[in-house]
Parts: sequence; structure tokens; C-alpha cells
Amino acid sequence: MDAALDEEASAAFSEGRPEGLRLAYERFGALVYTLALRSVADAAEAEDITQQVFVAAWRGRDGFDPGRGSLGGWLVAITRNKVADALRGRQRESRLLTQITSGSVVTVFDAPADLLVDRLLLADELARLPEPQRLAMVLAFYSDLTHEQIAATLRMPLGTVKSNIRRGLARLRARLEADGAAH
Repeated sequence: MDAALDEEASAAFSEGRPEGLRLAYERFGALVYTLALRSVADAAEAEDITQQVFVAAWRGRDGFDPGRGSLGGWLVAITRNKVADALRGRQRESRLLTQITSGSVVTVFDAPADLLVDRLLLADELARLPEPQRLAMVLAFYSDLTHEQIAATLRMPLGTVKSNIRRGLARLRARLEADGAAH
């Protein structure tokens, strides 16, 4: 029975029939989710990985060859790649948070003197902000993360992240205007 279901899902998927993705998900979704959950130990992240796996599989279905292996095996390989990506992302975020909390955020390269002064002034003003505002702003502007990514990295509600950035910007503006540094 399972082999027949596997073959039906595999055929529909590889042919690109509309029900192919649904059949593949119904047949292998639990397997992909379980592998992801065991690897990342976070239900929400495992759900995201599962979605990424099936989206990537559907978009790259031309690369699936039933003659080389099963659809389940192919999906497991994609899952391993997506889990590795997620774990690398965690490591990157952890290193970034370590840099931010240690205060080594700004890297200055060869730049004109006025740009260097502006960067130092900004770095000094950022350092004066309360930590939640500073962390959110550094992640947003130096790391170019979205509000959602910042919320996930800092494990804060999205609204709190947005409020911290808005308050931080308001404080920076007020301080810079008071110092006459704002343009």
C-alpha cells in the first residue's frame, strides 16, 4: 500500500501535475517535519523548514529523477540542506549578537574624514541607547535584517522590535539635533 502511494505521489510530482505537491506533502510532510524538528528542536522553525523544503522541491522538481531514487529520499536530502542552512543562520546570529553585546559593532574602512567622524558620532550615540533599542537598531541598519528577522534573533515580539527601533531613532534624532550634528 505504501509503495503504491509513494509511486502515485512520485509520478504526479515529477510530471508537475497540480495534485503532485499535495500528494507529496500528504505522503512525506510528517517525515520532513519530524527530521526538521529533531534537528532544530523548535516547532515553529521546523514548520518553516518544512514549508521551505516543499517550496524548493516543487520549484526544482525538474531535478527529481525517479530512476535515481525515491521522492522521499530526495525530500530528505533537501530537508538536510534546509536544516543545515537554518543552523548556519543560528550560528551567524549568535556571532552577531556576541559582537553587538561586546560593543564591537562598527567596522571602519578607509573613508573620508567627515564620513569617519559621522560614523564615530553615530556609534557613540548608539552606545548610549538602552540595550533593547541599540540591539534592534544595529541589527536593522548594520546587519540589514528585517523586523521579523530581528524579532526571531532577539526572541522578542515583532511589535516590541518595531517600537524599540522607532524609540531609538527618535532618541538618536533628538541627541544629534541637540548636538548640532543632524543635517
